[in-house]
Amino acid sequence: MTAPPPELATLRDFLRWATSRFSAAGLSFGHGTQNAFDEAAWLLLHTLRLPLDQLELFLDATLTQEERGTVAAIIDRRIGERLPAAYLTGEAWLRDLRFRVDPRVIVPRSHIAGLLLDEALAPWIGEAEAIASALDLCTGSGCLAIVMARAFPLAHIDAADLSADALEVARENVADYALGARIELVRSDLFDGLAGRRYDLIVSNPPYVTGEAMRRLPPEYRHEPVQALAAGEDGLDAVRAILAKARAHLKPEGLLVVEVGDNRGGVEKAFPALPFTWLEAESGEETVFVLQQDQLPR
Repeated sequence: MTAPPPELATLRDFLRWATSRFSAAGLSFGHGTQNAFDEAAWLLLHTLRLPLDQLELFLDATLTQEERGTVAAIIDRRIGERLPAAYLTGEAWLRDLRFRVDPRVIVPRSHIAGLLLDEALAPWIGEAEAIASALDLCTGSGCLAIVMARAFPLAHIDAADLSADALEVARENVADYALGARIELVRSDLFDGLAGRRYDLIVSNPPYVTGEAMRRLPPEYRHEPVQALAAGEDGLDAVRAILAKARAHLKPEGLLVVEVGDNRGGVEKAFPALPFTWLEAESGEETVFVLQQDQLPR
């Protein structure tokens, strides 16, 4: 373990030290934070069991000798193992919602969550109470199913994933929010295990990483399940399958919402006849498309 310099005393000192070390190590971010400072703050506050939203209050607190060693160890792990902070802490956040995570699932970071919580789908669905049934396809940790349960208080929600390991993590998260009566976990390869089921709303954050991008992934992303990221050379294997079968699983006037990351151009090129509507996320990115049931291929 790298021993912290004796000059370091306060949380402010260790935050500066961690930020400098993360920057010097060339770490990659994007699993809940976007830069070395925010990543260091999250890791230090969590490790010291301090509230994640009260950094300023504790900046000048002096660390004990035991705390110095614990903090130095977590900083070393972040650099040496290149594990995302979410895997080191065992948790990830979407707004004020906390989710358990580990390397069995990708770290939650979908733009769909913010769109749901901000009621961005209201122009298509009207009142939230209009959604009686919904599907989170490729649910992973179950995060979007849980967000939908908050956004649509009357909805019964199916949360489907091919990975039995991912569904075990999702089960823990559903239990944490006491949503077992409203969220049904289903093992399914996309729609294959959902025969006969139709929904008012289907959302999906499916695999969409291209072959080229997979080959260039930083080490942090390589700790995530490959099958949750890779989607063929053009990144559209899952999207093609979803678009081919979604109409049959939507009720009349139902809505499909799919996230495709940086692959908007590839989607529009592959499906020039489909009238995609692209939603602007809180970040300003347009990575999520919407299609109504009657706009989907038959």
